[in-house]
Amino acid sequence: MAVASQEQTVVDSVGKQLYIGGEWRDGAGGATLEVEDPATGETLTEVADATPDDAVAALAAASETQGEWATHPPRERGEILRRAYELITARADDLALLMTLEMGKTLKESKAEITYASEFFRWFAEEAVRIEGRYAVAPNGAGRMLTMKQPVGPCLFITPWNFPMAMGTRKIGPAVAAGCTMVMKPAKQTPLSMLALAGILEEAGLPGGVLNVVTSSASGSVMGPLIEDPRARKLSFTGSTEVGRKLIEQSAAQVLRVSMELGGNAPFLIFDDADLDDAVEGALIAKMRNVGEACTAANRFHVAEPVAGEFASRLAERMGAMKLGRGTEEDVDVGPLIDEAQRETVTDLVEDARGKGAKVLVGAEPGDGRGYFYKPTVLGDVSPDARILREEVFGPVAPVTSFDSEDAAVAAANDTEYGLVAYVYTRDLKRALRVCEGLQTGMIGLNQGMVSNAAAPFGGVKHSGYGREGGSEGIEEYLETKYVAVNL
Repeated sequence: MAVASQEQTVVDSVGKQLYIGGEWRDGAGGATLEVEDPATGETLTEVADATPDDAVAALAAASETQGEWATHPPRERGEILRRAYELITARADDLALLMTLEMGKTLKESKAEITYASEFFRWFAEEAVRIEGRYAVAPNGAGRMLTMKQPVGPCLFITPWNFPMAMGTRKIGPAVAAGCTMVMKPAKQTPLSMLALAGILEEAGLPGGVLNVVTSSASGSVMGPLIEDPRARKLSFTGSTEVGRKLIEQSAAQVLRVSMELGGNAPFLIFDDADLDDAVEGALIAKMRNVGEACTAANRFHVAEPVAGEFASRLAERMGAMKLGRGTEEDVDVGPLIDEAQRETVTDLVEDARGKGAKVLVGAEPGDGRGYFYKPTVLGDVSPDARILREEVFGPVAPVTSFDSEDAAVAAANDTEYGLVAYVYTRDLKRALRVCEGLQTGMIGLNQGMVSNAAAPFGGVKHSGYGREGGSEGIEEYLETKYVAVNL
């Protein structure tokens, strides 16, 4: 089969309608939303563009199904997730191609995300039967205390475009395991992966109404009425801090249970005793994974003065050797950014840094030809007042600055409103522990450039949000604790 034909077959295999109450249906207004290939700027296909009425119908389906789903046997809930995990694994190649087409990352990275995404279903399949309460004697001995965990209820999910399947599975997995129904609104740029996932869950036996998917070009107008609806009990959002703040405000009216995984400005600290070979390898992972379009991406490199120049030079050499191109091509290392707006953001931040004295070691210009490409970039001698050290670049740009002491490194790392993740490279165990304790982040990569793991709690502090996804902590976001005082 020719490559173009294979791509079209994969795109055509996915449902393009809304998925509400176990049925695939067109949007009430009949409008459609174009899905673009960011490597070419061309339209891949069109999907249904939901109206507010469609979203209300989705919440109604979730609300009507909630009571029955909450009492569904935990073992069966887990087995549905396990079957979905196996289906995702079996179809990894097609799912990866679909993701690359709508998001732009290389096939290698898309396959890695499919593996990561499926792990949330495998993990929470096992957690479904481990929801526990307790029974205890009251301190005065006169009665008993019984606590139980019950599902929160209908959930609203809003996911971003940068990890179009994994951001869904790490919300859907614990919700299904806990016994919650949900309305999912994927990003308008990347709806195909979520529609494919809905089809897989349907095939795995998930009852109609448990998961409802509404694709829309207007997230605010479609999800706003649901956030105000008393039938909704939880809101989980992954995206920018700016949007997160607005959603938190909106959720206050119904006192929704809220989980927020928001922006990041990850510092990458390299001390003078670090293994520079390891640090460069870790930096490439932390910076270039997902074309730098990740909230966990290393946003700024703080390097000990004695090794700053050598590190920057080595990193520039490695990043400059990376090949840009359409992610479907086997020898490509770096795909396009998601759209022209994102490329303009990256360009503005780079030019601001250059205007304030930063030295371009490699890159600092858009790619050639069609698509939203930007060349891997390393900036040296970045001024402390450069915007790129304060704002999330979300692209393949590595600004390098230096420090002269451990205290200065920690202070520079913490000098941000964000607190999602940090990376630390040192061979000194005592220093490692001191620095890890001093960093104001929810996660730390110690001598490694990736922290994401379905078995670990993912989340941040400060303006990077609150709540945790993944690990044993992840399911607690979907459970309420009920206490019963027993009179004997």
